[in-house]
Amino acid sequence: MRLLWICLLPLAAIAQPTPNPFIKDNYSKTEVQIPMRDGAKLFTAVYTPKDAGPGKTYPILMQRTPYSCQPYGTDNYPRRLGPSEFIMQDKYIVVYQDVRGRWMSEGVFTEMTPHIDQKTSPTQTDESTDTYDTVDWLVKNIPNNNGKVGQWGISYPGFYASAGTVSGHPALVASSPQAPMADLWRDDSYHNGAFMLPHNFLFYPFFTNRTDGTPTQKGSGRQFPYSTQDGYDFFLKLGPLKNSQKPEFYGGKDPYWTGNLEHPNYDEFWKSRNILPHLKGIRHAVMIVGGWYDAEDLHGIFKTYQAIEQQNPGIYNILVAGPWTHGGWNGDGDVLGNVSFGAKTGPYYRENIERKFFAYFLKGEGDAGFPEAQVFETGTNRWRSFDAWPPKEAVSKNLYLTPGGKLGFEKPAAAVGFDQYVSDPKKPVPFTQTVALGMNSDYMVEDQRFAARREDVLTFVTEPLDTNVTLTGSIDVRLRVSTSGTDSDFIVKLIDVYPGDASDNPNTVKSTKMSNFYQLVRHDAMRGKFRKDRSKPAPFVPDKVEEVPFELIDVCHTFQKGHRIAVQVQSTMFPLFDINPQTFVPNIHFASDTDFRKATQRVYAGSYLSVKVLP
Repeated sequence: MRLLWICLLPLAAIAQPTPNPFIKDNYSKTEVQIPMRDGAKLFTAVYTPKDAGPGKTYPILMQRTPYSCQPYGTDNYPRRLGPSEFIMQDKYIVVYQDVRGRWMSEGVFTEMTPHIDQKTSPTQTDESTDTYDTVDWLVKNIPNNNGKVGQWGISYPGFYASAGTVSGHPALVASSPQAPMADLWRDDSYHNGAFMLPHNFLFYPFFTNRTDGTPTQKGSGRQFPYSTQDGYDFFLKLGPLKNSQKPEFYGGKDPYWTGNLEHPNYDEFWKSRNILPHLKGIRHAVMIVGGWYDAEDLHGIFKTYQAIEQQNPGIYNILVAGPWTHGGWNGDGDVLGNVSFGAKTGPYYRENIERKFFAYFLKGEGDAGFPEAQVFETGTNRWRSFDAWPPKEAVSKNLYLTPGGKLGFEKPAAAVGFDQYVSDPKKPVPFTQTVALGMNSDYMVEDQRFAARREDVLTFVTEPLDTNVTLTGSIDVRLRVSTSGTDSDFIVKLIDVYPGDASDNPNTVKSTKMSNFYQLVRHDAMRGKFRKDRSKPAPFVPDKVEEVPFELIDVCHTFQKGHRIAVQVQSTMFPLFDINPQTFVPNIHFASDTDFRKATQRVYAGSYLSVKVLP
């Protein structure tokens, strides 16, 4: 939802895009207000192939979005229609709709509208009913459609695609939620209680509430007085997040930002916005799409696939994952930062997977012979197909963190000792070496040597591998830790350490060498107070050894022979995550300066990562 290029979607929506003459030459545009069951009308733009007629009907392919279906006006056309250039050329009746309460649609907008399983009134609405009513109106009122509807969406529109899968309309035959938001407390807002600071701070100025309820074609275009491009410096000087409510920033006037601050625990506010338990009763084909380097919605990608798979046995539900950032399959997908993937994976996906998926289920062309999971294996740079995800043949093993910085698959004979570091909230570990206000797109594969050289980061490393090691699926972290404070974050990073003789590649930047490169593979944070219960935070007893368990979302990565596997443990990764004061307080966002204190963190023998290894 809120990767910076997604964050800038509302900005882009302020200006009219440069039109594509192909679209104007081949499609006719109409704009309609589609009535919902409660009387609200949703603005909808419809692009119909000009050669459509009684003898040549087309399926409908729809996206529902909070980011505007601009350009508005029947004489104005966008740069691209549909999810890709291939689908645009193949021709569909392409439909965009402003969701309830956004832009030109009537009604009241609710962030990630809670789904209502049991409707108590025929006029009660949520995103599933709005999808149903939209599909129903389209197939009955748009001339020359073939009676079949598909939907897709990336990020926030991916959430609407997920919610639409349970609409139950018989004309809806194919859905593709892509990088879908699923559970905000675990996706975009929080990661296990650690707040995604720049991700959210930079998003909400462009996602303000439409206070008077009047449809509009204009975005807010708000700008804060940052006075710097250095995000580390800006957020450190901002201090406790209660300072974000100063008049020059949010001033207590943005309900979405304020909602994040007021609900740090996994309470009913967040539970009601978790779409995963409601993904039931789906009877049509679904294709979940995502990227290994999606900084926001990794959880949404794999948990949406799992929820649909488990709660709708026997339906056509497949997974596609590539070496992409958030929505990166719309680009080339051949490189990210210093890491090369050897081929343009984005065009491959768009032409050979997405194009064929919609062509089969909406037009009856080709076949549906897709594997259950088609994923790109990083490290070896090849596409793999599996009949289940994670692969059934993967074997569970443990990677043990041994005091002294050692890491290995062999369990130590005696689980004794610890390594320690001092975490200082006033000098947090940066999450990147890049100077930027937000998240640079390549930080998910960035060289972690800068962190390994800090005294407040522990690094555990294996010996050079004597054979390739391929990890698939999710990774379960089991840390045994203590803190001298009463609260603490614990951040774990999985890293691929290149050998000293590793060669640079064509996109290696001049200031970097691939020799001994520490490529970040996966990371996440756990706010310690939630180690036992996400809804009921509990303080640590100073210096008491406790287990802190959490999950690192799925990977498919090969650590090649001669490389080493590394794990880093730290308590800050700033400003990607907000700073834990390391003193237990009811709500960190309203902590005082005096609450932020140094703490000594210890990681004890017996800590490990449970991984799934392909034989």
